[in-house]
Amino acid sequence: MLFHLLYPLHLDYSFLNVFKYITFRTFGATITSVVLCMLAGPAFIRFLQRKQMGQAIRDDGPKTHLLKKGTPTMGGGLILIAIVVSTVLWSDLSNKNVWIAILTTLLFGIVGYVDDYRKVVKKNPKGLTGRQKLFFQTLIALGTAYAMYAFRDTPPVLKFPFFKEWSLYLGVLFIPFAAFIIVGTSNAVNLTDGLDGLAVGPTITTAITFLVLAYCAGHVRIAEYLQIPHVPGAGELSIFCGAVAASCLGFLWFNTYPAQVFMGDVGSLSLGAALSVVAIVTKNEILLALCGGIFVIEALSVMAQVASFKITGKRVFKMAPIHHHFELKGWAEPKVIVRFWIISILLSLFTLSTLKLR
Repeated sequence: MLFHLLYPLHLDYSFLNVFKYITFRTFGATITSVVLCMLAGPAFIRFLQRKQMGQAIRDDGPKTHLLKKGTPTMGGGLILIAIVVSTVLWSDLSNKNVWIAILTTLLFGIVGYVDDYRKVVKKNPKGLTGRQKLFFQTLIALGTAYAMYAFRDTPPVLKFPFFKEWSLYLGVLFIPFAAFIIVGTSNAVNLTDGLDGLAVGPTITTAITFLVLAYCAGHVRIAEYLQIPHVPGAGELSIFCGAVAASCLGFLWFNTYPAQVFMGDVGSLSLGAALSVVAIVTKNEILLALCGGIFVIEALSVMAQVASFKITGKRVFKMAPIHHHFELKGWAEPKVIVRFWIISILLSLFTLSTLKLR
């Protein structure tokens, strides 16, 4: 919005020329998002408390979690507000990639809201059934994938990191492939959100990493120098990624152990969708699995647990997702959280190093 309002005036006021630069607007969106979260956070938490939006706790989990019963949930709504306001305020609203990212994030947030609402109001810890949740996620993801395919500026190909010449042409199969990435990432982040701040940390590092990747992909000369696909308009997603990272950082102020508020599915489902859309647009789907390795590990631990129990009647882990396994082994919750954060940071650094390993 500011870009459209102020940049046209740069001929009369030269200092407004800064709105031309994505880097400046990314910093603006980042600052706006974190400040909005931190200032509005206390009032938002009090609102949730007044509405008695207390978290329902599974009785089959670690016993220490029972102390968290009643902690306000659905705090992800604050994250969504900060992301949307900051992105709309600072980005070029004529960019289709920005709108695809915003709308997909919001729609997944709505699915998460319905799930949280059932948990809180209906006092059902499981919320939506797995089939219901998967149906709506798939429906939205297919719509997003079709929009990216129909309005694409580059061929629908899958690029392989480390190999500058390797690519796989997907054609119309891009639609189910992209939908699978979106749904899978959304659910992986959702599964990771089981401890105070656990999902927020890797989301911040992944969003910052894709901020860099989106900027590089959208810049002709940088993309050519790094020998990565140039995606016209992808640079504007740097602003979106900055807003995502900063909103999570501001939310972490209240969500760090011991948490004053939980993000709920309204936050985790939407954040996973947001990260996946950026990865798909910038043609970094494989790097998303690497950078978001914590999310992948959490999802695989659940899949392994379910498959093992159905086939052999035995469990691979004490409890899945895997962060609960370490808790039941005697790790304190903060230790699990911080160690997972450290792994996420290392994965992000390695992901960025692939820009030169081609």
